[in-house]
Amino acid sequence: MSDWIRLTSSDQVAIALKPFSAGEALTIEDGSQLILTEDVPKGHKILTQPVAKGQDILKFGYSIGKAKEQLAPGAWVHTHNLETGLKGFLEYSYEPTPPVLSKPAPQRQTFQGYVRENGDVGIRNEIWIINTVGCINKTCEILSKRANTLYEGRVDGVYHFSHPFGCSQLGDDLKHTQKLLASLANHPNAAGVLVVGLGCENNQIDSFKQVIGDFNPERIKFMKSQEVEDELEVGLSLIEELVEYAENFRREPVSVSKLKLGLKCGGSDGLSGITANPLVGSVSDQLIAAGGTAILTEVPEMFGAETILMNRAADEEVFDRIVTLVNDFKQYFIKHDQEIYENPSPGNKDGGISTLEEKSLGCTQKGGHAIVQDVVPYGERVRKQGLNLLEAPGNDLVSVTALTAGGAHIVLFTTGRGTPFGGPVPTVKISTNSELAARKKNWIDYNAGQLLEGKSMDDITAELWDRLLDIASGEVQTNNEANGFREIAIFKDGVIL
Repeated sequence: MSDWIRLTSSDQVAIALKPFSAGEALTIEDGSQLILTEDVPKGHKILTQPVAKGQDILKFGYSIGKAKEQLAPGAWVHTHNLETGLKGFLEYSYEPTPPVLSKPAPQRQTFQGYVRENGDVGIRNEIWIINTVGCINKTCEILSKRANTLYEGRVDGVYHFSHPFGCSQLGDDLKHTQKLLASLANHPNAAGVLVVGLGCENNQIDSFKQVIGDFNPERIKFMKSQEVEDELEVGLSLIEELVEYAENFRREPVSVSKLKLGLKCGGSDGLSGITANPLVGSVSDQLIAAGGTAILTEVPEMFGAETILMNRAADEEVFDRIVTLVNDFKQYFIKHDQEIYENPSPGNKDGGISTLEEKSLGCTQKGGHAIVQDVVPYGERVRKQGLNLLEAPGNDLVSVTALTAGGAHIVLFTTGRGTPFGGPVPTVKISTNSELAARKKNWIDYNAGQLLEGKSMDDITAELWDRLLDIASGEVQTNNEANGFREIAIFKDGVIL
């Protein structure tokens, strides 16, 4: 195995696959020796040819920023000598790229799922408790704990997702909360849903019902806590009815064309765009080739790579909606007096990511090479099969919640740093490197670092594909499920009274 990798022949940088010390030599493609002038951590960039001040530095074959100073071969390229080249708003034109040949459909094309009465398919047979307002979080938590004890083995679990909103919100901010919670209520992994309100909140149950839309009263039940004598007794009685309804469903063979995968990265490092993200892109392409759906989000982490997605739009209307998606998020930054392109986190930088362009070029690889079929507003459900872009920020909990609300059955979460959290649906943690996978076995579900250790992309795509269908069939739990890590977070943009 080599100690470094260059991603395209046009790149002036190579990526260190081990820590290097100043004075060490590495042999580059033409056989010449390159002497390092600085220490370079694993996952970081080594300059292999001279770069003038202000010149673009390429990685992935694209610019990841501009040199702050004259740079000589052997230098460590990072935030001290590389800066973003992104400025302000851009003018975009639709320049569709020729479609890439789709991946062949996989051999395994079914999983064991739950077919709901409306035709939707779930991969879990759970009861979800959704509160309309944050001040009854503890009531719902107690209901969940007691119900899990009472009904263990009859359903796949009774879960409550705590949040602080639903009251003292106005206008679009309240509507966003309602839409998000309503989409969760309609998720097919929930065989039954208990909506619990207080009675005096802005998010009143009667108005919330209208946002949910048509629903089966056997599947979704409601309780106003202020209107019942004992909300725990009444709540458990309603959950029992939901459990009885859920027991009507049995797993049966379902085509993978019904499967929806959410695509997310968090705690990225310099290997994210080399291992885990391309792997997820490969799995996404395979699912789409089989007629399924993938959902890509984290709009601020598209900045600098957005034209790649725009030029893969299904048509000019979709292109225009991607432009609006990107520019609306830029305007969101400006409205709050924040720098649009100041994105990589301290953990990203420590792992080797220097600029937003570099982060975005790695991030968007999770979308593979498929055509973008649709753009979905925050809190709404995906309507079209294929690759969808979803409006949501990069924040891990907020975006995974939005992916779940969008309809994702499973979220593929790539990480170079690691995190224990999970969303309401199985959240598959995919490490970018083997060290993290070995150190955090109770967090990481799959190791994409194997790509740097001799395994081929085809081999691990097939391996991860089988793992995902086992998860979808209920044969395997993800670590977040096994450890009870299930959380939501709601995107807030408005006044709290």
